[in-house]
Amino acid sequence: MSDVVQKLWGFCNTLRHDGIGYGEYIEQLTYLLFLKMADERGIDLSDISYSDDKGRKVEIDCSWPSLTEKSGTMLTECYVDVLRALGRQKELLGAIFAKAVSKFTNPVNLKKLIGAIDETEWTSLDIDVKAAAFEGLLEKAASEGKKGAGQYFTPRILIKSIVRCFKPDPRAHVEFTICDPACGTGGFLVCSYEWLIEATKGGAMDRALAKRINKETYFGEELVDQPRRLALMNLYLHGLQPQIKAGDSIYESPDSRRFDIVLTNPPFGTKGANQVPDREDFTIATSNKQLNFLQHVLTILKPGGRAAVVVPDNCLFADQAGDVFEILMKDCNVHTVLRLPNGTFSPYSPGTKTNVVFFQKGLPTANMWVYDGRTNVPRITKKDRPLTSEYFREFEKCFGSDPNGRAKRKASDSKEDRWRSFDFEEVRKRNYKIDGLKWLKDESLDDIDDLPEPDELATDAIAELEAAVEELNAMIAALENGNGNGNGKAIGLDRAKTLLEKA
Repeated sequence: MSDVVQKLWGFCNTLRHDGIGYGEYIEQLTYLLFLKMADERGIDLSDISYSDDKGRKVEIDCSWPSLTEKSGTMLTECYVDVLRALGRQKELLGAIFAKAVSKFTNPVNLKKLIGAIDETEWTSLDIDVKAAAFEGLLEKAASEGKKGAGQYFTPRILIKSIVRCFKPDPRAHVEFTICDPACGTGGFLVCSYEWLIEATKGGAMDRALAKRINKETYFGEELVDQPRRLALMNLYLHGLQPQIKAGDSIYESPDSRRFDIVLTNPPFGTKGANQVPDREDFTIATSNKQLNFLQHVLTILKPGGRAAVVVPDNCLFADQAGDVFEILMKDCNVHTVLRLPNGTFSPYSPGTKTNVVFFQKGLPTANMWVYDGRTNVPRITKKDRPLTSEYFREFEKCFGSDPNGRAKRKASDSKEDRWRSFDFEEVRKRNYKIDGLKWLKDESLDDIDDLPEPDELATDAIAELEAAVEELNAMIAALENGNGNGNGKAIGLDRAKTLLEKA
């Protein structure tokens, strides 16, 4: 795949000189990859029709060969017509190509890109091709200083480990549903379906079950158009018709639908998170995006429903983290926390320390098991120490065979003492700050030559500052709302504002 990405990236640089921006190039690439892979999978797009603005029926061949066989202005005109026709289709095809327009003015460049894509049989590659190509291109951009591109991606190795623990099986009952409310390119949904195909030995299932799984099982929501389009493409090419809503999971109240499984990795950082959502179902008012996602997941889970949520460390120690986890632990069995290795999200967020929180709605937490996959584990890097399934092998053994987290567990299941149980009272004494559940000594801190990387130290400092800023914002809001009086209120307000400016 790296060779393919390198070739596609090199062509991106060529197109920049023709006025096609980086983001526009990736978007055009996804359209063309979809058409090529649809052709490989035998999906017939040769007879597409739609009504034009005057109500006349228009028929057009939208298949991949219709593009490969043309050149010059006929090619650029055909490509424009194909995107228009597909964008006017009903249901999923229309959603995939909604607002799709060609950015090519030079037919030679379009012909070159089509030729580059046509050289590879994409569906024969044992990977999520479009996401891998897209991710590889974003990685290239990240290495050139365009940070933030990886907000739509969760490493597939981590996703597959979570899915193996959870066993998201739609055969459990006739209304079984799976949701990712921050789905990005659909990695959790795709891997959940691929797990099912493997569990059914190639997808053997009766017609009624297949129909239900096709249209009524996989749900998602994504704020940004481009990754949502990729998620729709990914699942469509797996033979599914998912329901992936375009919207903001946090600031828009959800409908009445509830889910059996929620698997999600909310975007990191605080960008766009300065406003507290106005939602009656959120018990704790906070601008922390990850804490709000935890409250959102609690809302959309069915009673007995299960969730696995990826969260950064600041979600475990922020000012209101204890308040949210107190509610979570009283309403759910928060049975497992996986502390991920440093660098798991390299190269996009290399310094961000992350965790996975597993819980089931309906029963209070009695014991929480924590697996420390981070302390004294060499930092993950893209080249020298890439993330592999081996990093999660022992954790999956410790998690056990029960997807509800109720398997018989023993601390001795971890050879390096990475697996510990904490009862509810121990967590309560720490004010529900899960970040404090640590027992392994970090040997790297004793060696001045083996201290954490500067970007990791900087990320930790930023996380602490963001938590302090949020706490000060909450203080100011409380004072302005009248939770104080006279001179005390005025002094407290002035002091809080001063601290906030310094932070």
